Amino acid sequence: MAAVTRELAAFTASMRFEALPAEVQDRTRFLVLDLVGNMLRGRHDAESTAPLLAAVRSLGLAAGSAAVFGDSARYTPAGAALVNGTTAHSLDFDDTHAAGTLHPGAPVIPAALAAAEMVGADGRTVLGAIVAGYEVTCRLALSLPGGDHYERGYHPTATCGAFGAAAAAARVFGLSAAQVEDAFGIALSQAAGSLQFLANGAWTKRFQVGWSALNGLTAASLAREGFRGAGEALEGRAGFLRAYAPNPKPERALQGLGSEWELMETAVKPYPSCRYGHANVDAALALRAELGLKAEEIESVTMGLPNKGMLLVGAPLQYKQNPQNIVDGQFSGPFVVACALARGHFGWDSYAWLQDADLRTLMRKITPAEDAEVEADFPEYMSGKLTVNARGQTFVKKIQVPKGEPANFLTEAELRAKFHGLADAVLGAERARQLADAVLNLDKAADVNGMMRLGAPMMAARLAGE
Repeated sequence: MAAVTRELAAFTASMRFEALPAEVQDRTRFLVLDLVGNMLRGRHDAESTAPLLAAVRSLGLAAGSAAVFGDSARYTPAGAALVNGTTAHSLDFDDTHAAGTLHPGAPVIPAALAAAEMVGADGRTVLGAIVAGYEVTCRLALSLPGGDHYERGYHPTATCGAFGAAAAAARVFGLSAAQVEDAFGIALSQAAGSLQFLANGAWTKRFQVGWSALNGLTAASLAREGFRGAGEALEGRAGFLRAYAPNPKPERALQGLGSEWELMETAVKPYPSCRYGHANVDAALALRAELGLKAEEIESVTMGLPNKGMLLVGAPLQYKQNPQNIVDGQFSGPFVVACALARGHFGWDSYAWLQDADLRTLMRKITPAEDAEVEADFPEYMSGKLTVNARGQTFVKKIQVPKGEPANFLTEAELRAKFHGLADAVLGAERARQLADAVLNLDKAADVNGMMRLGAPMMAARLAGE
């Protein structure tokens, strides 16, 4: 039996940012920048933030010295991990790992930053910890594998993310390999996350990811103080892999460990919705531009998806063609494609169009369907194929590698543009620029405090929860 817990713990404890390949170092900074933009705007705009903050205050988690992005108040480390983790995932605009079918940054980065504020860790330590967290999160998802985990109703960003968050916080604390094993054993008792949010557009999807960030920070903090965690937490008979999936492959977690980087297989989203719809959005934008296509010319549209994509953005058809709230829209293939076809744009502000009559009409013409060619590409490629009947003709556009995937990654300029599109409304353009520079130079920082201070708005603004 593969000693997954022991090997991942040793890997985490020995992680050094300066020893990583240059491309891994660069990509890590880019991924942090991307998530910071999500946290800022999620704190400001997400409709779930107000009740979340009210609960955080009532629980006594809002009186401390830790920072929440987009907020001038200070929180306890636990409160900061919970809020930042939740807001990071609230827009569904955060990074994705296709083969693991999850979002690794949202649980991992907030846990690492909260731990760093607790102990005054330097930037390189924090970035190395984030790499460890990504590797643990993604490798566990591959070992389940993520598709089987999904079919059991679990949300792997929250479940696998709890262990990644524990790894990140443990590395920031400088825990030994044995202590990291304890942290994994403690995280096991808290790993949770259900896909039932799909039934009614519930905010639990966001919350359970924030909770996994808090879970990881808590597990590492307990282990730091000598608290004993369950042994063989990952591969044991009642451990994570065997309890949460029917046919796990524990050895997959260790494949290429330390030489192959799952972090480099992480994509950044150009659109704030479920990643399974993005190739079709790319295709819709391309067809619209190529043909000068107008919504009223469209007779019908078939949105070709892989099987797992149908589960999340394609079925049941009547529900997906009639989204009623932002979460519904984020998981509605017809809505995101309709925005692209009718408006030539899809961004966070597009959710204001959810009830617009032209989009409602067009959504009823868009039918998601499992496509054999697209299914054959998955999971190596998050492809999609759009078939549009218009002007008495049929137009087909297949996108094999959507924008933002590792093989079609955003440039630094594109990442900064996405960041400013989220951050400027909260911080103002100049302060947002300073924050972006601080994030991208985090490896040179003696601590994270300066970066975190730049994440607070200077001027009084009406924010969610106030």
